[in-house]
Amino acid sequence: MNDLKNKLELLAPAGDIVKLKMAILYGADAVYIGGEAFGLRTASKNFDLKDMQEGINFAHERGKKVYLATNIIPHNADIERFNDYLDNVVALGIDALIVADIGLFSLIRRRYPELDIHISTQANNVNYLSANVWHEMGAKRVVLARELSLEEIRQIRENTPEELEIEAFVHGAMCISYSGRCLLSNYLTKRDANKGECAQPCRWNYALVEEKRPGEYIHVGEDEQGSFFFNSKDLCMIEHIPELVKSGITSFKIEGRVKSEYYVSTVVQAYRTELDRYIADPEGYKFDKESLNEVLKVSHRPYTHGFYFGKTDANSQVYETSSYIRDYDIVGFITDYDEKTGIATVEQRNKMNIGDTIEIIQPGKPYFSQKVEWLKNAEGESITSTPHAQMVYTMKTDKPVTKNAMIRRGELVSGK
Repeated sequence: MNDLKNKLELLAPAGDIVKLKMAILYGADAVYIGGEAFGLRTASKNFDLKDMQEGINFAHERGKKVYLATNIIPHNADIERFNDYLDNVVALGIDALIVADIGLFSLIRRRYPELDIHISTQANNVNYLSANVWHEMGAKRVVLARELSLEEIRQIRENTPEELEIEAFVHGAMCISYSGRCLLSNYLTKRDANKGECAQPCRWNYALVEEKRPGEYIHVGEDEQGSFFFNSKDLCMIEHIPELVKSGITSFKIEGRVKSEYYVSTVVQAYRTELDRYIADPEGYKFDKESLNEVLKVSHRPYTHGFYFGKTDANSQVYETSSYIRDYDIVGFITDYDEKTGIATVEQRNKMNIGDTIEIIQPGKPYFSQKVEWLKNAEGESITSTPHAQMVYTMKTDKPVTKNAMIRRGELVSGK
C-alpha cells in the first residue's frame, strides 16, 4: 500500500497563489503553475517571482511539489529572454520545469543538469519510442497527449523504463485540436495559442457558408442559438481510478489553471478521496458515487471519457450550447471559526439569505448541509442577507469547521 501511495501523484492546477494554497490544502500532491512568461495560460493571473517563492515555500513546508510550465513554442526572441528567467526560478527552488520545445529542453539540461524536466503534452507524446528518446535525453517525466487510449498507455508503460514517470490528464476541458496545437486562435484573432494566448474560438457560435451563396449563413441547426460543433465536452475519469492506475499512469493531472479556487478545491478533494480509497484497498475498491456528485457541483460542460476507451464520436462534442452547467456556486469563504461558540467568520463571494440551505466543504472532510438561521455583519448587527461583495459576516454552523472551508449553494441556473 505504501509503495502505491508513494508512486501515485495527484497533480492540480494553480492559476494564482490562492488557488495553489487551496489545491494543496484540499489534497493535491503537487501543483503546476505558470509564470509571467513562457507558459500557455496567459488568461490566468499566473505568478510573479515573489508569489512563486511564497507558493514554493508553502508547498515544501507540507511535503508537496511545484512544477512550472515553460511550454510555449518559442521564437528566437523568447530564447534570448529565457536564460535570466531560468536562473531566477531555479534559485527559488522549483521542483521541475514543463517543456515542449527540444531547444529549451537542451538549454535547461546544459545549465541545470540536475533539474527535473517534464515533457509537455504540447510535444505530442503518443508512443513509446518518443517517450524513450526523451528519457534518454534526461527527461524525468512525459505528459501524454489526450488522444491515447488506456491500452495505448499500457503499451507505452510496458516499453519504457520504470523510472520514467507518466502523467496524463484525467479531468477538465478538452481542446478540439491535436493536444492543443491549435491554429484557429492565431488565424482568427492573431492570439497565438502556442504561446499562451488562446482566445478559445472553438467555443464560438458558427454557421456554414456555401461558396456560391456568399452572405447566406446556414445554421447547422440544433437550436435557435446555432451550432457549437467545435465545442468539446469536459473530460472526467473519476469513476475509473483502477483502470487509470493499471494502465501505468503515475501522475493524475487535473486541467484548469483559469478555473476558480472553488473548482480546484472541489475537484481535487473528490479525486483525492477516490485515490486514497483505492490505495487503501485496491482489491476491494468500489467507486463512491458521492465523488461523482461532487465534480458535478462545479462549473463544467457535460462530461466525457475522452479517448481513454477508444476513439471519440459525436457524443464527445457539445452541439446545443457553449454554456457551462453550473448548478452550484460559492457564496463565501470561512476565514475564522470560534470553537467555543460555533460561530464562523465568512468573507462573501455571492449573496446569501436567512433561510437558505447551504453546504459547507472543507479540507479532508465530507461536506454537510444546513439551513442559515441567522447572519450578523462585521459590527455585530443582525442582517437578513449578504448583498455586498466581499463583506465580512458571521453565522452559526451546525458542525465544527476549519479555516479555508467554503460555503456553496445549489439550484442555480445554467450559465456561461
